[in-house]
Amino acid sequence: MRSDAVTKGMQQAPHRSLFNALGLTEEEMSRPLVGIVSSYNEIVPGHMNLDKIVEAVKLGVSMAGGTPIVFPAIAVCDGIAMGHIGMKYSLVTRDLIADSTEAMAMAHQFDALVMVPNCDKNVPGLLMAAARVNVPTVFVSGGPMLAGHVKGEKRSLSSMFEAVGSYAAGTMTEEDVKEFENKVCPTCGSCSGMYTANSMNCLTEALGMGLQGNGTIPAVYSERIKLAKKAGMQVMEMLKKDIRPRDIMTEKAFMNALTVDMALGCSTNSMLHLPAIAHEAGVELNVDIANEVSARTPNLCHLAPAGPTYMEDLNEAGGVYAVMNELSKKDLLNLDCMTVTGKTVGENIASCVNKNPEVIRPVENPYSVTGGIAILKGNLAPDSGVVKRSAVAPEMLVHEGPARVFDCEEDAIDAIKGGRIVAGDVVVIRYEGPKGGPGMREMLNPTSAIAGMGLGSSVALITDGRFSGASRGASIGHVSPEAAVGGPIALVEEGDIIKINIPENRLDVDISAEEMEQRRAKWQPRQPRVTTGYLARYASMVTSGNRGAILEISK
Repeated sequence: MRSDAVTKGMQQAPHRSLFNALGLTEEEMSRPLVGIVSSYNEIVPGHMNLDKIVEAVKLGVSMAGGTPIVFPAIAVCDGIAMGHIGMKYSLVTRDLIADSTEAMAMAHQFDALVMVPNCDKNVPGLLMAAARVNVPTVFVSGGPMLAGHVKGEKRSLSSMFEAVGSYAAGTMTEEDVKEFENKVCPTCGSCSGMYTANSMNCLTEALGMGLQGNGTIPAVYSERIKLAKKAGMQVMEMLKKDIRPRDIMTEKAFMNALTVDMALGCSTNSMLHLPAIAHEAGVELNVDIANEVSARTPNLCHLAPAGPTYMEDLNEAGGVYAVMNELSKKDLLNLDCMTVTGKTVGENIASCVNKNPEVIRPVENPYSVTGGIAILKGNLAPDSGVVKRSAVAPEMLVHEGPARVFDCEEDAIDAIKGGRIVAGDVVVIRYEGPKGGPGMREMLNPTSAIAGMGLGSSVALITDGRFSGASRGASIGHVSPEAAVGGPIALVEEGDIIKINIPENRLDVDISAEEMEQRRAKWQPRQPRVTTGYLARYASMVTSGNRGAILEISK
């Protein structure tokens, strides 16, 4: 046992004295030490219930013969951080979470870990840490929020942001907005659509790192508590069989995750997180392969914001395993991959049937024959750009229009809400990438304002920043190289014609190569927006969006 380094032998007597100070008995010290990584806090709605999940995990570990010991991980609420300087601190926490968890796990020599995340950066951050530490590890999240109900229809957080845009357009009253405000987020849990948090929790099942239902069982269901107890017990089984994260998170497992991603229509943020997690697991995952996966993978789900169904509906329809079962009918998954259950993917999904073909389309009758995410390239995005194709109106899949150029999110929002953006325009928001932001802010406010103003099917938005999973429409993010390093998006001028062709995976600006080079010769780097603290250190180390915004030491 790893924990022998702190519990066994005469040399470890000082260590045991400190365990005595914690109130641990000799019996507890003789058992495997299992770290429970709790992301509980009182500011994130998806995390306010994690104290109950953690207690259930502890009980499961204890019942199976382990000694559970809790330590914390931080979490940012992307919704509360949206639209101001706080959003610069969202993506960057992914590395803080990974680093601090690695430090705690290694410093105290835990034999196994149970990760208890829920929202946005916690899931990928803890998956990165799991790959680094590589002791038996299982994930159990806090679960999704139930959908809200407004005027007889199910609603979620994306509806709330769009309501603000509708109010600005004069199509919604203050009283209407207040009703949305009070009803769209009715329970604890990660927001109820297929946004980033739920995307990553679902992909944890697809990767094999979470038990069945981890991505979909609602936060308020008692079944979630039972799942947490099972996770605590299962990590002890993994310890006995020596099943580790790198045994599970193989290249084939990441291909499964990409395939399920396409079928579910997950957040574009998955194209940042999967490469970063794979990097920590020693797997090279180039986002360019996403189009190849998409070309053969049908899109089976249209959950909010792409459609009118929610996480609770996916759960009732059979969850992620039912989606995977559908995909297996066309031999689209690697069924021999090991999982935290100690069984293979094929064994796990064999009996999981699709209970609602309106929520999970049968594989022979998909929403589209290609997947929910597309990687675009062209002279405006030589490395890549990312779009959630399944959430784009059909009439916007091919679009061209004049560039309306803004060097920060705030200026773009002012123009949109001020009525200065009209049908046909292509809004360009730059210097918001990993380095330029710094922190690669999400652009939910401008995309929601566009939708709320009634322009969702006539205006596109491109950025070197990123989008919330709650964004919909022709919203193309992660444009790489970013403006801060002189990428072509920095060279776009007001009125340039932008050409978007999602079916052909193209993103171009209609200027000649000679003109592009002339502009490049005149371009001057911007002074950094932040020069002190963590953000400045992050900006100095972060790579581009197409590489997952991983951190590298300058050589």
